[in-house]
Amino acid sequence: MNLLALVGSPRKGKATDALIDRAIAGVQAADPACRVKKVYLIDQRIEFCRNCLACRDSTAAGPYVRCAIRDDMDVLSEDLLAADCLLLGSPIHMGFAPGLVTNFLERICWTFAKPTGKVLTLKGCPEPRGDKPRRAAIILTNGIVPPIYRRFCDQATPLIKDVFLLSLNSRLIGSLYAGAIELRGLDGYLDKAFRLGNRLAG
Repeated sequence: MNLLALVGSPRKGKATDALIDRAIAGVQAADPACRVKKVYLIDQRIEFCRNCLACRDSTAAGPYVRCAIRDDMDVLSEDLLAADCLLLGSPIHMGFAPGLVTNFLERICWTFAKPTGKVLTLKGCPEPRGDKPRRAAIILTNGIVPPIYRRFCDQATPLIKDVFLLSLNSRLIGSLYAGAIELRGLDGYLDKAFRLGNRLAG
């Protein structure tokens, strides 16, 4: 099994990074043979989408099409293609995933999806170009807002879940919202992250 773990926080060694490491440990406890690649998005050169629509309009066969931009998404696209499981950690800023994460998700959308899907009566929605099934888990961190108020301040989870599903054919097996960590610290969330990794390994 191949696990691609993505850290969407610009701060290495802090809360998001630590919880990702615990989830990775949970995956490895369930599957010691799992091959893990951990990527810090802050270290990648990922340019903004230019809305040229070359990827969206491409009719090339295959599980993904190449973006018109040459940057580190070339390598990350191969990593995504090889992954059986995806783990994404992100802080929540102003209720949303930070630009680092949303930029990455934008660059995934139409390279891995084709505009042939349909939601209700709306045609042209994304659906995966490939049929490889994947599993995914999400870890969100928030310094102030406790979990009881998550639904009021977490717009990141639905966005990540939808992009993973509609572009990467990834079923979300669970998410961890680590809230109010400035007051509570991380200790109460470490076991939860480990168990989430266990579930991700299947």
